[in-house]
Amino acid sequence: MKLGFVSAILPECSLVEVMSFAAETGYRCVELMSWPSGKAERRYAGVTHVDAENLDDAACTRITELVRSSGVEISALGYYPNPLAPDPVEAQTAIAHLERVIGAASRLGVGTVTTFVGRDPGRSVDDNFARFREVWPGLVSLAEQRNVRIAIENCPMFFTRDEWPGGKNLAISPAIWRRMFAEIPSPNFGLNYDPSHLVWQQMNHEKPVREFASRIFHAHAKDVRVDREKLDDVGILATPLEFHCPKLPGLGDIDWGRYLSILGDAGYRGPLCVEVEDRAYEGSLADRKRALQQAYRFLSQFV
Repeated sequence: MKLGFVSAILPECSLVEVMSFAAETGYRCVELMSWPSGKAERRYAGVTHVDAENLDDAACTRITELVRSSGVEISALGYYPNPLAPDPVEAQTAIAHLERVIGAASRLGVGTVTTFVGRDPGRSVDDNFARFREVWPGLVSLAEQRNVRIAIENCPMFFTRDEWPGGKNLAISPAIWRRMFAEIPSPNFGLNYDPSHLVWQQMNHEKPVREFASRIFHAHAKDVRVDREKLDDVGILATPLEFHCPKLPGLGDIDWGRYLSILGDAGYRGPLCVEVEDRAYEGSLADRKRALQQAYRFLSQFV
């Protein structure tokens, strides 16, 4: 496995600064955010370290040279919108830019794009699959043509009341992953596996690794702490941030030694990218950099 991090936590840093910091810290790769320009609606979104809209030959050359000189690989280009949004303008905007990101990854020789399937939170899983069948075969076909794999993160995108009741990402559980891959069996369609999202859903985060080993193209390293007293008080139907909080690896409920040994035994040799969403480490840029340094020291015990 190759330790890396998600560049969304360093929005004020240039691409050169991100790659230099990664190299200085010891990281071997970075998942670079590739959002379109403009204001984002939520935390960690709207970060652009690779501009897919304006990626000309000169930009490709500069990025390729930066990868070579820094010794840090690009694990994936990341863009996490809602391609199945109920608003057709929002959905089409997301789809169009995702197509550009796939093209950018291909031009840069980056083999993976990380994203969300999306979801209309007000509709059932079955109703969302009807829309899934309209949108995703074409996107996966484009990825196949460009020799790029799409890795879907398993975050439900249900944290606050505006995402009620179903969240904004369909790909939340093994049952749904099986259905997704039955609908689109392409070897270019897989997972960006984040164990923390299974933990707060009260699910086993280790068992799916074995079943879906061939579909895990990319992995996130994020921990989570579930407050059992609060969960007992509000129940699983409460908005999830009422009973859990994301943490740095080693500061939550995941046994990282055990989990990573299972991931390794399953044959995974890809990127393991730290995703910092721990509010205790977000007071300043220096704090966020220290979070990445701390996560690197901890995970280096196992990777």
